[in-house]
Amino acid sequence: MPWPAATFTLATEVPDVSTTVRDTHESVTNAASFIEENWAGWLYVGLRILLIVVIAVALRSMVRKALTKLITRMNRGAEAVEGTTLGGLLVNAERRRQRSEAIGSVLRSVASFLILGTAALMVLGTLEINLGPLLASAGVAGVAIGFGARNLVTDFLSGVFMILEDQYGVGDKIDAGVASGEVVEVGLRVTKLRGDNGEIWYVRNGEIKRIGNLSQGWATATVDVQVKPSEDLKRIREVLQEVADGMAKDTPWDEHLWGPVEVLGLSEVLLASMTVRISAKTMPGKQFAVERELRWRIKEAFDEAEIAIVGGMPLAETEEEAPKPDPTASVAPPSALANPASPQSAATAPIPPQTPPAGPRITK
Repeated sequence: MPWPAATFTLATEVPDVSTTVRDTHESVTNAASFIEENWAGWLYVGLRILLIVVIAVALRSMVRKALTKLITRMNRGAEAVEGTTLGGLLVNAERRRQRSEAIGSVLRSVASFLILGTAALMVLGTLEINLGPLLASAGVAGVAIGFGARNLVTDFLSGVFMILEDQYGVGDKIDAGVASGEVVEVGLRVTKLRGDNGEIWYVRNGEIKRIGNLSQGWATATVDVQVKPSEDLKRIREVLQEVADGMAKDTPWDEHLWGPVEVLGLSEVLLASMTVRISAKTMPGKQFAVERELRWRIKEAFDEAEIAIVGGMPLAETEEEAPKPDPTASVAPPSALANPASPQSAATAPIPPQTPPAGPRITK
């Protein structure tokens, strides 16, 4: 059976070419009109942003170069006197270098943050972006970060003020409370100390509540000498003055001593001894070496002058000064127990055993 004939009709819509051209022309016309109306504003905004960025970058570069030259000049001044006597007494090149580098780093960071931050805000203001919510969000974020990293912020701020105030530097011997020793490195967050036994202490700047600097200005060397009360004080003063004059003329003690060695006098008088105190103003950090040298020289001078020092080897005693033996020292004292009739002997006699009394015996 043959298939029935089918009739297919293909319907296609032919676009209106005139309508499409008209819409395209209208869109292009509107875009051109929009660009023509706003190109001056866009150009003004773009040039303003470009000017802000160029000025910010140029200002930042100038400030950083000026700070770098300042730090270099400070280091050059320290290096000029390094190695001389004045430089050894007043200037520590490494200390000056680290302090200047730390200050320069802080100033460069602060300058970059202020300049670039201000430029960014000006660019956002030129783009007519509302800065109120942004600044509020930045304030809340800053408070949150401050609470979360308060120890880090405390350490940083403490380090900045320690460096700016020059409380201590490399080479100083300090007592920071939690640790003591010689300063090896000063950072914005941590101070590195080397203890007396060679150990390294890392102390956070925020943990330092007090600082005792033993290397600033001058130090004092103090020596106490104990002698017998029977010694002649005038002779002792003469011997000590000879020791002080001789030490002040010898090298290197003439540089370590910043003043005459003074015999201050008696600091303590007891029945068995009296204490004579000697003091001298010294270079910072050299007081312990001066004290050891003073003790050494005083001991030698006293031995030559036959002046007895309490606690040392005693001098040979004469027959008059030697104590006489007590003849009754080996005789025992009398005892009450030696007499058997004494009450003490009766009290210590053993008690005799007692027998039960005799009586009738009961039997079953």
